Amino acid sequence: MNVSRRDVVLPAGKHRLPSLTHPSEHASYVRARRPEADLTRAAGVVLLYQSSIAKIAARRCGTRPLDRWVSADLHLTVDNVVLCSGFGRGAPAAGLIVEQLVALGARAVITIGTAAALVEDLVPGNLVICREALRGEGLSHHYLAPGRYSAPDTGLTALLTHEVGGLESTVRSGRAWTTDALYRESAAEVQAFTAEGVVCVEMEAAGVLAVARYRRVPAAGAFVIADSLVQRTPRCDSPEVVEGLRVLLDAAVRALCGRVVVR
Repeated sequence: MNVSRRDVVLPAGKHRLPSLTHPSEHASYVRARRPEADLTRAAGVVLLYQSSIAKIAARRCGTRPLDRWVSADLHLTVDNVVLCSGFGRGAPAAGLIVEQLVALGARAVITIGTAAALVEDLVPGNLVICREALRGEGLSHHYLAPGRYSAPDTGLTALLTHEVGGLESTVRSGRAWTTDALYRESAAEVQAFTAEGVVCVEMEAAGVLAVARYRRVPAAGAFVIADSLVQRTPRCDSPEVVEGLRVLLDAAVRALCGRVVVR
């Protein structure tokens, strides 16, 4: 055993070691009871951390609930995209769900959530397309070689950027900082990370992108700014944030459908 630079005890080359368990076990367990549990025909999956957005989507365009195939709520849109919500927050929760989704045949994943701004010119309701995610969580280090960032799939990110860019919204491409410790974010970290182009902080992207890359499934991410760590403004109910999530959800669905058409 050795100690990494992050002072987390991991075996050398942990990302290359075979696992004693595999998500295919979950898929076999589910399909033994629900033979129809198959996501290979879906255009892709959108991860949502606010269940209210899934409910909005159901009211706006209609969705069909799927059985409890994974440890989350699944709804199928008329565009054949799966909305996944109700599984909690943080990279470990999201990463587990991605493993289960991929084992059932999911072909692409887009993660959508809220974030806190680390720069002054981002305000609630602004949108950020994830260019890279700083690996401040623990999950990604079990899936990828030691490194600073998790990277999204360039093709899927380009499609998502195109779909968001066609809307009249304040949007930018930037790096995000993923952390497990919501209440332990420090000014020293913000100063150091913004110096290398990090513009916001959230809790899932680095883990989701790492799991997807390990399983060789395209993944991308985007965020709505909900509050700020620059001039500390706690999050409050904001119609701009809800609208931003709706915009990103619509763009993600179109991007996943566009990916299928392109292929």
